[in-house]
Amino acid sequence: MPTTKFTTPEKYTYLTGFGGYHESEALPGTLPEAQSTPQKPSYGLYTERISGSSFVAARSENRHTWLYRIVPSAAHAPFECEPNSLQLPDEKLLFTPTQMRWDPFDVNEKADWVHSMQLIAGAGEPSTRSGVAYHIFSAGQSMEPRSVYYSADGDLLVILQQGVLDIRTELGYLLVRPNEICVIPRGIRYNVALPEGPVRGYSVELHQGSFTLPELGPIGSNGLANARDFQIPKSSFDEDTDNEYQIYVKFNGQLFKALQDHSPFDIVGWHGAYYPYKYDLGRFLTFGSVSYDHPDPSIFTVLSSSEKIVELAAFTPRWLTMEDTFRPPYYHRNTMSEYMGLITGGYDARTKGFLPGGATLHNVMSAHDPDSESHHAATHAELTPQKVGEGSMAFILESPLILGLSQWALETSGKRQLHYNASTWLPLKPRFSSKGAGEMNGHPIEK
Repeated sequence: MPTTKFTTPEKYTYLTGFGGYHESEALPGTLPEAQSTPQKPSYGLYTERISGSSFVAARSENRHTWLYRIVPSAAHAPFECEPNSLQLPDEKLLFTPTQMRWDPFDVNEKADWVHSMQLIAGAGEPSTRSGVAYHIFSAGQSMEPRSVYYSADGDLLVILQQGVLDIRTELGYLLVRPNEICVIPRGIRYNVALPEGPVRGYSVELHQGSFTLPELGPIGSNGLANARDFQIPKSSFDEDTDNEYQIYVKFNGQLFKALQDHSPFDIVGWHGAYYPYKYDLGRFLTFGSVSYDHPDPSIFTVLSSSEKIVELAAFTPRWLTMEDTFRPPYYHRNTMSEYMGLITGGYDARTKGFLPGGATLHNVMSAHDPDSESHHAATHAELTPQKVGEGSMAFILESPLILGLSQWALETSGKRQLHYNASTWLPLKPRFSSKGAGEMNGHPIEK
C-alpha cells in the first residue's frame, strides 16, 4: 500500500483535504447556521476569528477561521520578554559559497519544544515578512501540560526524523511520526508532548506567504501530493478555568511569555480554511522518466510556497528505468539554495557521511552532487530496472535566497564536517582522452 508502515499506531481521527473550507464541532449545535457572528452564540461561547491572509486577498488565497471558544484568547496578562532564549533577528548571519555538511545533531535532553529550536540558516526578516529560516529541533522533554506556544513570525513546517510528536493545537490534535510532515500556521497555539521520548527533526519557518500545493501542469489532475491525503484536526476542547496557563510566543525572533487563568484549548467548534495539517510522505505519488535522461527535480515537490520562497521536495522509494543514462543526480549549479536532510536510510548520490538527522547546504550557484564513489559506481552499473530508496526518505528545501549561516551551525554545534568538500569531490580526476574521439560518443574512455 502507498502509505508508511508506522510503528506507532494512529490514535486520532481527522478531516481530510488540503486547502479546503472545513468545519468541526465537539458539541452538536456549536456552529451557527448561515452566519458567523450571532448575537448569542450557542453554549454561551465567544466568537473569535483568526486571519492568516489579507482581508482583500483573492478568494483562492484567503485564509481565515471562525472560532467558538469559552474565553477569548485576548484574556491574558501582558507579555514579558524571555531573554537569551532564541535566535535574535539582529544576530549576524555568516554567508559563504562553501558546500556544507553536518553530522547528525545531538538531542538536547533537557529542552522542551519551545527551547530546543536552533537556527541553521536563513535570509530575510520576520518583521518585514520576508524570507525564511531553517531550524533543527532536538527536544528531550514534553512541554508542561499547561503551556502553549505560537509563532507570530511565520508558518512552521515540521519534518520529524526521530521520535513522536503528540501535538495539541487550538483546533484539535495531530499525531506526527517519522515520515510525516506537519504545518502549523502563524499564530495557531499548540502544545507538544513526547510520548515516546526524545525527538529530533528539521523545521522551516516561512516568513513570507504560505505553503501551497504545486501546480501540476502537464501531469494533469492528480499526482505528487494529492489533496485528499492531507489530514486536519477535529475540534476538541478543555473547559478548565481554574488553573494558570503559560503562553509563549516567538515575536520577531524573540521569545515572550504571558500568563492566563483559563485553558487555551477551549475552542468548542470552528469553521474556515486556516488550520494545521499533516501529511504522510509515504503517500507521495512519484513521477519519473521511462525512456532516457532526467526530468527536473521539481517532479518531487511536495509543498511549495505562495510567493516561491521555498519548496519542499521528497525523494521517496522509486523505480529507475532510464536507458543509457547516468541515473543519480548529475553535477549541477543551481540558482536555488539547496538544504537537504535525511529522515531514514541512505541517499543514492552519497556513499557515506550523509546520515539520518544530519544535513547539507549547497548555497546559490555552489556546485555539487554525486561524490566520487557514487559517480564511479553509477558509471559502471548495469542499466536494468532498479528500485532505489527502499527504506529511505530524504528531502530537500529549495529557495532562491542566498542563505546565511548561524554561528551555532558553523561552530557551536560541533557537527559541521570540516573536510566535506575534500572527501566528496576532490578525488574526482580527469578521464579525458582525445584518442578515439567520436567512436565512443557519450561514454567514458577508461585508461
